[in-house]
This record gives sequence, C-alpha cells and structure tokens, in this order.
Amino acid sequence: MQVSQSVETRPAAGEDERVAKTSTLHRLLVRPEMGALAGAIGVWIFFAIVAGDRGFLSPRGTANYLEVAAQLGILAVAVALLMIGGEFDLSIGSTIGACGIIFALLSVEYGWNIWLAMLMSLAFALLLGIFNGYLVLRTSLPSFIVTLGTLLMIRGVTVGVTRQVTGRTVVSGLDDVPGYDAIRTVFASDVTIAGAGFSIAILWWLAIAALATWVLLRTPFGNWIFGVGGNQQAARNVGVPISLVKIVLFMGTAVAAWLVAVIQVLGARSADVVRGTGSEFTAIIAAVIGGVLLTGGYGSAIGAVFGALIFGMVRQGIVFMGVDPGWEDAVLGAMLVIAVLVNRYIRTQAMGGRR
Repeated sequence: MQVSQSVETRPAAGEDERVAKTSTLHRLLVRPEMGALAGAIGVWIFFAIVAGDRGFLSPRGTANYLEVAAQLGILAVAVALLMIGGEFDLSIGSTIGACGIIFALLSVEYGWNIWLAMLMSLAFALLLGIFNGYLVLRTSLPSFIVTLGTLLMIRGVTVGVTRQVTGRTVVSGLDDVPGYDAIRTVFASDVTIAGAGFSIAILWWLAIAALATWVLLRTPFGNWIFGVGGNQQAARNVGVPISLVKIVLFMGTAVAAWLVAVIQVLGARSADVVRGTGSEFTAIIAAVIGGVLLTGGYGSAIGAVFGALIFGMVRQGIVFMGVDPGWEDAVLGAMLVIAVLVNRYIRTQAMGGRR
C-alpha cells in the first residue's frame, strides 16, 4: 500500500514487464522526503551566505535553530504518521499547555512527587488521544472538526482551572520541587559542544524519528498506516484493524505533545496555559513541507524531520539577519504553498509517471 515505493521504467521492446528495472535516480526523486531535503540544503546555504557572519554558522547559532527544530520535530513526526493515516489532530497545541499545567500544578501546588506528577500528565495525554480517536471513529466526523473542538475545550478548561487554583495563568517555582534537577537532566538539559549548549531535546527528536521510520518501513503496522490513509475501505477488506490504527496514531500525537510540554516546562521552570498555541499548525506545515500529503497515504517521518529543520533555520535565520520576525509567517506560508505544489507533482509521478 506504500505509494512512496519506486516507479518502474518502461521496459524495452520485447522485455518482460515483470523484470523492468528502475532508475536509482528516479527511485530517489519519488521519495517523499527528497523535496524537503533539497529545501533544507537550500535554506541552509541561503542563511549561511546572508547571515553566516552574524552568528548563523556559529556553534551557538546552530544550537539555537536545532533546538527550535527539535521541539517542533517531535510534534511533526507524530503528526506526519497521523496524516499518512488520513487524519489530523488540531488539539496538540492545547495539549501542550494542559500537560504542562497538570505537571506543574500537581508538583508545585499539591506537593506531588515530581516524577509521579509527570506520569499523571502523560496519562492525561494518553486518555485524550484515545478520546479523540474514539470520537472520530464513532461519529465519522472529520478529525479536523473533532480535534478543533477538543482544542477549544482543553484550552478553556486549562485556563479556568489554573486561574481557580492560582489566580493566574502561570505556575512557577518548579525548580524548587525536590527531584527537579534529576528530571531536568533527562528531558531538558544541555550538552556543551564547541562552547555551545545543545539541547538534549535534539536526541529525543532524532530517536523518535528513527523509531517512526522503522515502524513505517519495517513493520506490519507501518503498512497498515499507509493502507488506512491511502484507501480505508480496501484496507478494511484485507483485514487491517482500522480502529486500532487510528486510535494508536492519535495517542502518538498526544504523547508527542506531552513530551514537548515536559521539555518546555522543565526548561522554563514554569508552566503557562498559552504555551503550545499555534503548534498544531506549524507541525502540519512541517509535515507537509516534508512531503506528507494532506489527503493521506503518502509521506515519511524523515521528511517531517527536514520540514522541522527548515522551520528552525528560517525562524532563527531571520533573527540573525536582523529582519522583522513578522516576515516569518509570510515565508512559512510561501513554503507551504510551494511544498503542496511540489508534493502533488511527485505524487503524480509516483502513482503513474513513466520515464
């Protein structure tokens, strides 16, 4: 069911169609992540030229854009798998805020063990993923609408509860909780390389991307994801457990949002109800730039990695250039439109193009 597989070339006259060979270059070009790889190289070269002497090429500059890319990339990889499966999750932005607040409230305001508070926020994320998946399957409503509703509900409840308990929308003082330093070492510490601190979130990002790639390309569950997103009825006819696949994918995006929340809360030593706002859209943009189709059934986790990397370089590169950050949205919007057009062309070639 994986439409990202290579496309056969037309065999020579008298040659059996079954033994037609495939060009290595053509196989590479129809990979969903190739456009994002080329784009990442191009963006890096551009900023290296225009902002290289302003800090973009320095170890600290590299650490800055990799940290931005890592946090977005954790979300983008999970969102990419869900989109390949034919669904969207707009609730991840409010899930980041809610998980962070649950983590901070329980540990700071109620004196819970910090590890137990973190696990409770993880349990909330898992239940939310199950709820989103179940609601989409039960109602047959578009996941875009369902998760938009849960986004608003979660954000409203998070704001209301936080104000009720603390009188504010921020919970601070996490670094005074016993065990903070130990848990921060695991999720939000820095590794010093060449005098710059590189966030450990980068390792989390790469590990999750590697796991997602293995699942997509080397396991039956990966084939199920492509099948459900490409043709759900055909997948059902061959015995793919549609409900299981979609609920697990929704749980995946919720857990990714939880991980980003933990990283941000431990790094900032506080939680804020508005943290994560807009992340759902930037994650989708990164996935689409990375070659994932909005219609499902096509894409890769590696592409989402490059999509997030492009986002990180653009966000920090604009800062190094000294340009008004307001231009960031214009640049990302343009990249999204270009990525959709390029991906549609590649999709056409992968599905039926001949050399």
